[in-house]
Amino acid sequence: MSPRTPQQLEEIRVGKRNLIMDTALEHFAKEGYHATTINQIAQKAGISKGLMYNYFRSKETLLKAIIERSIKEIYKEFDVNRDGYLSEEEFEFFIRRISVILRERKSFWRLFFQILMQSDVRKQFLDTFLGSDSLIKSGFSTREDLFASRIMRMITDYFMRKKLTKEYDYDPVLDIQMFLITIKGFAITTIYTDNYEEVDYDSTVNKIIELYK
Repeated sequence: MSPRTPQQLEEIRVGKRNLIMDTALEHFAKEGYHATTINQIAQKAGISKGLMYNYFRSKETLLKAIIERSIKEIYKEFDVNRDGYLSEEEFEFFIRRISVILRERKSFWRLFFQILMQSDVRKQFLDTFLGSDSLIKSGFSTREDLFASRIMRMITDYFMRKKLTKEYDYDPVLDIQMFLITIKGFAITTIYTDNYEEVDYDSTVNKIIELYK
């Protein structure tokens, strides 16, 4: 048998890393983050504990990688030309793509939401990826390195620009808050509803775009 190429070795590495994260996500969601051990994850994934540590140096690192992978999946559909400016067309594209992603991967996002509902996991998520809970409330963060921070800055700028075309009493901060509430409710409804009729779903997506585009 000929030796594996660097590309094949990288594919194996990525595959094993994803297997570990998928297994850990399921354990964290169903049994709780603190109750889950590295041994349990390794055993379920069919690998040794030592090999686990070759990929993730701790359970905290593993959790961070799971959350980062999830955020990246959303971020790649946001501001697709990466110019730091969210246009109305890009906003609509983002909402439509998210609606597809949520429906196609309901099981994954159900598990992800379950771990975020755990208070200790939520705190790590807010501190590591959002900067603090204030980002949720204000739409701002001083952490330029955060995926979610960059998303929120562009969303904030998007709604602030609307002041130029809306009526004088338009409140962009309130509109941002309403949009975040709407999109969270939409996401939760989508992943926990199995019999969402196609026509109703499409109408809901179109209405969200109509309200906030």
